[in-house]
Parts: sequence; structure tokens; C-alpha cells
Amino acid sequence: MDPAHRALLRAHRLELSGQLLVSDTIVPLLYQDDILTEAQVEHIESQPTNRQKTLKLLDLLPSRGPRAFHAFLRSLDDFSWVRDKLLLELQTRPGPGPGPEPGLAPGPGLGSTDVCRLPDSVLQKVPSDQELSRLASRLGAEWESVLMDLGLSAEAVFRCRSDHSLSIQAAVLAGLVQWRRRDGRKATVQRLVQSLKAADVHPSVLEDVLMGPTRETLISSPPEKLL
Repeated sequence: MDPAHRALLRAHRLELSGQLLVSDTIVPLLYQDDILTEAQVEHIESQPTNRQKTLKLLDLLPSRGPRAFHAFLRSLDDFSWVRDKLLLELQTRPGPGPGPEPGLAPGPGLGSTDVCRLPDSVLQKVPSDQELSRLASRLGAEWESVLMDLGLSAEAVFRCRSDHSLSIQAAVLAGLVQWRRRDGRKATVQRLVQSLKAADVHPSVLEDVLMGPTRETLISSPPEKLL
């Protein structure tokens, strides 16, 4: 998902969770458009309240590729005032324009945002505990597919889930650490990118995990620490 679209959804997260009823049309349409998987739909619908269902949907959308935002807008026919407000703010924000109109399918060449933009020096390194933990917090229902593509057996994935039944993030992290321990120097960021793509998780998720904290540190650090 484009960073501007992701930032817009984050800025209106609480507002959207109080206005949208996602179960009736939004989630079914996103499933129909291949934005959400069946497992993700079940995960959303398992939430106890409508607000939590909407929040879970907003958590998943940024990882669903470059088509996700416009598909989300198209699903808002019953909430046209919400869609109009999002489009108006997007058009008035500085930076690139809003891209294709929400009613149009992405044209040729838009898939270029699927390409991982991490530098080669980052792709070849082994991710740290902190980076794996941040990635674990960002993965949704596709986490099992990611771990199995990394080479963990179904039994190992089941053990991660059962050992950490109260926390999906802890279960994912346990699996990622197990993969890194087993593969050693071969457990690179590039290998993670391959498995995320295989599970249909957009590479921008990993880019945010690896590059975002660096930018935040530079911004928040006192001047003397930057000398």
C-alpha cells in the first residue's frame, strides 16, 4: 500500500472504527476482490464487537498490496460520506496525487510497488531480535503461511501457536527465532522477503519494520547524539 494511503487510514483509524459496519458489505467485497483471504475474513468476523472488527480490518489492509486502498474505497458505497472525506483529504495532502480513481482497476505498471526497495546491504543481513519482534507484530492471519514457507513444519507451527495461545505476536516471534536459529547466516532479510511475497504480504511491511525505526531515531535523537 502506498505510504500516503497507509498514513491516511492510520490518521482516521478511531474515527473509521466508530462509523463503519464492515460485516455487511465491506468485508465481503474485499474478499470478492481478492484483497482479503478466507482466513483473514474469519479472523475479522471472530472479533466480539463491530469496532474491533473494523480495527482488525484496518490492521490488515496495509499488508494487502497496492490494490487494497482503492478496493477499500470502492467497498464504501453504503458509507459514501466517509469515502468522500477520505478522498478530499487525500487530494489536499502534499505529495503525489491519489493515483487511479477508486472505481478503476489498477493499470499496467502499478504492480511496480510490489518490488522490495530495501538496499542490498539490508537484504543480505540477518534480522535482529528487535526487528523480528516488530515484524511479528505486523503480520496478520497469514503468519502461519510465512513460517511454513520459511521451512518450519506444520508441527512446529502448531507448537508455536499452542505454546503462545494468548499472544499471536509471541507465537510468530517464536517461529521466526526458530527459523533464524536453524538457518544461521542463511536466515537473511532477503529470504524473509521471499516468504512474505509467497504469503501475499506486501514488501512494504518489511520495509517499515527495517527502515522506519532508523528514521524515527534520527528525528527523535538529541543533537548531541547525532554528532
